Amino acid sequence: MSAEIWPQPVLDLLATGDDRPVFEDGERVVTAIEMAGLVRRITAGLRAAGAGPGTAVALSLGVTAEAFAANLAAFTVGATVSGRSFDAGELLVAEAQLAALLATPDDGRPLLAAGRPADVARLTWTSGSTGRPKGCAQTYAAMSAAWAPYPDRWPPAIAELAPRLRRYLVFGSLSSQVMLEYGILTLAAGGTLVAARPPGFPGMIERHRATGSVITVGRLHQLVRSQRADPADLSTLRALMVSGSPLEPARLAETLDVLGPVVFHGYGQTETGMIAMATPGEMLADPRVLSSVGRPPDVHDIDIRDGELYVRTAAQASGYWNDPAETADVFRDGWVRTRDLASLDDRGYLHLSGRARDVIIVQANLVYAGPIERVLGSDPAVAEAYVVGRPDDETGEAVHAFVVPAPGAIPDVARLSDRVGRALGEAAVPRSIRVIAEVPLAPSGKPDKRALLAG
Repeated sequence: MSAEIWPQPVLDLLATGDDRPVFEDGERVVTAIEMAGLVRRITAGLRAAGAGPGTAVALSLGVTAEAFAANLAAFTVGATVSGRSFDAGELLVAEAQLAALLATPDDGRPLLAAGRPADVARLTWTSGSTGRPKGCAQTYAAMSAAWAPYPDRWPPAIAELAPRLRRYLVFGSLSSQVMLEYGILTLAAGGTLVAARPPGFPGMIERHRATGSVITVGRLHQLVRSQRADPADLSTLRALMVSGSPLEPARLAETLDVLGPVVFHGYGQTETGMIAMATPGEMLADPRVLSSVGRPPDVHDIDIRDGELYVRTAAQASGYWNDPAETADVFRDGWVRTRDLASLDDRGYLHLSGRARDVIIVQANLVYAGPIERVLGSDPAVAEAYVVGRPDDETGEAVHAFVVPAPGAIPDVARLSDRVGRALGEAAVPRSIRVIAEVPLAPSGKPDKRALLAG
């Protein structure tokens, strides 16, 4: 691990960047030295408000230069930082509070990272589709060990990706893992963060002359169809980092054919960060790579136990916030249990074959089958309920449900869909609900969900 504590390398980069543009929002261009000034003022404001090591800061902010500076400032004072409310004693920073922080006079103190290595630096949250999102707790030691701000640590795939991020689109939340991680990579590579106004593919690429962006599988399918039907000018595009769920080889080949050599097909988890990535060059040179999610970098440890993938990365989370049971299940002796089924081929490429966890990824949101089954099963007309996921052009994957009716009852499909939506949210609503007489069984005697998918 570097002797520097996060986010010191980024603070140093900004302090020495002078007039180099680092954030663009419409006609407004913020230079490195201007961004450093914003960080300094917000840091002084946070200190004056009592924020420091051991305190909690929740950021409820949009995508602006000031919001990016607020993220860095909250880390600078050494707080535990989250993009959502998480602690009763937290300092909540929304737009009004941010304006007050910016009005705080400079306290003259040096802009030095104050985080303590063992303290939790950041909470990034898994999907709330179960009704209980989990906060992945990453320490300052872990964040300080990350490769993003250090070009000499970049794995080969990242070294190929980074120069393509000259104009990296940011949208959603600057507190999210992918936006912050690739945003820092962009700055370290000499690029500029560009606020997408409004977000949406392909318009925001064309409108902002973007060279790089993150995209989910569902939106990637939509972009490919759009380019076939009515092509937009994507001539500036150099890198699309696909997130959310793996792409099928045929779909990936089609995407490279339509969009060109710009797709970086990666695999990672909130708990670990990037685990593996395949570059466009690798996929075009060898079609066998299309069936993989890339090659894990040498700095990662990979172990496959009974078909299930375990990984160990320098910057991984250390557990779930206030959730010892889930922490014990996933974080084991320094390893992260991914709950994904995987294999490594003889060239070191990682192949995913399914999920040990019963989860469906809808527009990059984790939707758990169990809670949906329980909601469906609570309907008086349903005796049994089973939920599976299928690849879907719109959302990456989609939820499909199978229900066995209670004796003498006829399940109302519309009512069941409404029940799920009200209980778990729109992403969990099944794309289809099929009434079946009985569920097929595997040789073990357990319900055979693969047979349901094949039926």
